[in-house]
Amino acid sequence: MCGIAGWIGKSGASPSDENLTAMLAAIARRGPDGEGTWREAAGGSEVLLGHRRLAIIDLATGAQPMHRGPLTIVFNGEIYNYRDLKASLPADEVFETDSDTEVLLALWLRQGATCLDRLVGMFAFAVWDRRDGSLALVRDRWGKKPLMVTSHRGGLAFASEIKALLALPGVEAKLDDTALWQSYAYRYAPGPRTFFAGIEKLPPASVTLWRDGTRTTRIWWQPPDAAPPPAGGGDEAVEVDQFTRLLEDAVRSRLVADVPVGAFLSGGIDSAAVVSLMARHSSQPVRTFSVGFREAGYSELDHAAAIAKAIGAEHQALIVDPDAVIAELEQAIWDRDAPVSEPSDIPLTLLARAAAREVKVVLTGEGSDEILAGYPKHRAEVFGDQYRRLVPPVLHRALIGPLVDRLPYQFRRIKIAAATLGLSAPSDRQPRWFGALAPAERAELLAHPAPLDAGVDPAPFAAGNTSVLRRALYFDQLSWLPDNLLERGDRVTMAASLEARMPFLDHRLATYVASLPDDRRLRGRTTKWLLRRAMERILPPEILTRPKIGFRVPVEAWFRGKLQGWLRDCLTGPDSRTRDLYQPAVLSRLIDEHAHGQVNHEKLLWWLLTVELFRRRYHV
Repeated sequence: MCGIAGWIGKSGASPSDENLTAMLAAIARRGPDGEGTWREAAGGSEVLLGHRRLAIIDLATGAQPMHRGPLTIVFNGEIYNYRDLKASLPADEVFETDSDTEVLLALWLRQGATCLDRLVGMFAFAVWDRRDGSLALVRDRWGKKPLMVTSHRGGLAFASEIKALLALPGVEAKLDDTALWQSYAYRYAPGPRTFFAGIEKLPPASVTLWRDGTRTTRIWWQPPDAAPPPAGGGDEAVEVDQFTRLLEDAVRSRLVADVPVGAFLSGGIDSAAVVSLMARHSSQPVRTFSVGFREAGYSELDHAAAIAKAIGAEHQALIVDPDAVIAELEQAIWDRDAPVSEPSDIPLTLLARAAAREVKVVLTGEGSDEILAGYPKHRAEVFGDQYRRLVPPVLHRALIGPLVDRLPYQFRRIKIAAATLGLSAPSDRQPRWFGALAPAERAELLAHPAPLDAGVDPAPFAAGNTSVLRRALYFDQLSWLPDNLLERGDRVTMAASLEARMPFLDHRLATYVASLPDDRRLRGRTTKWLLRRAMERILPPEILTRPKIGFRVPVEAWFRGKLQGWLRDCLTGPDSRTRDLYQPAVLSRLIDEHAHGQVNHEKLLWWLLTVELFRRRYHV
């Protein structure tokens, strides 16, 4: 796990070695164990490659940039099946290291980008080929590992994080107005945009090739939920057994490391499943780490402690209070290079720091909801398809919506569901489930019209010939997951020099799940049915039947209490950089409604707050 940075362009136009050093210094926490650079010219092109190393595998000889024949690579990530791939190569292949990076180089030299289909892991890397002066930039299937690019001096600069690109002379921190406009619907910048004009994210599962001044990008893998569901299923017991074997193999393969490995543990089924399977393949007690709050109803620390005790884990728990949120929020924005879409970024940041004092790698339950249909919205989407057929839009707007609006603020999820079910367009409805603004709500709050290109729908949507559930999952897998959750997970852990691995996002597991009928994931009111069945022989019943809480931070209560004055001053005070973006009366009403317990606007107010603090931090 590492950070990478570099540039490709015409010979004689490249940045200086000092510029590359500054880029690497900006992402030093991604790789505190080593640094390497490489400069070379060939075929009329010149390349600069930089690498910061967090040593996980082959601690002695895995330094980068790494060379093999005409190729040079800088690599960020892990290839979990690299030893199997190495064994599959001809016996006359000679290796100087025991690293996954050298195996990747050997495969690329023989097969080019077609070798990507054989890789199990997470990665973002750059491969320089001196034979034709080309550079390939590659991201893994789900986009677990980041890769940002910007045009610079007629060439292309790239880095693991935006802050490294901003270290280049001539690359300015300038707000992307379209990304900001879209973020009020998504609570993140939908790819390929970032919040910085001229800086973009390369898509997940993409290969971008720069050669002779021309840049091309192609997608080399699609999530399997793009395909329609099968007509029928097989033996459910056999399917559960196969799923269990695949999940256990995904966990086992992610234990490969030459450093200590631990796990983030909540009180839910996802991380409990991962930790229980880790214990089967660990000779020492699993080290687990949890975070929670003093407020009742928000903390799962007791449940996490019970799971840890049941499997004999060495467990540590951390409690977070409002003062920590205020103290850490600006740093979290810097780590993210963006507004912080989820309040849970803060406790996760603190948890990552605590874990990094004990281990260098953690396994997490991230991705389970997006693969196995774990959100309440997945049930609601299936219901909503029938609802919209039966209830005319005019009836929903005139009767159902107003009735639900009168419910007390404690009915937050019902109110979100009612507001969202009435939206017929997937481009409006899918982001709205995560608590942002529908088009009419944006028009009411925002004081300025949308940028000219803001109407272009940035999100991916599956073809209409698939199921309602799979269309929802497809959006989650290609937008919500890479542009928000995985981006968050990468930044909060790498800022602590900690590597996070996600067994549920093993592509072989996801492919198998997608090959089954939809009711193996969502059956009646039961979400993640397949996982619950698989864990019946492993986890106690109370874990399997507990309703999903999610990792919620009690900002709802904080914005009505201790943080209310700070929130109001940030958004409406004289130092606010964003108050002119909003209709003053609407903004004040939102704050007042929340403060008086009339409507729970926690997600929207959190987003407005972090947009404000982001603009202060970057002076945009």
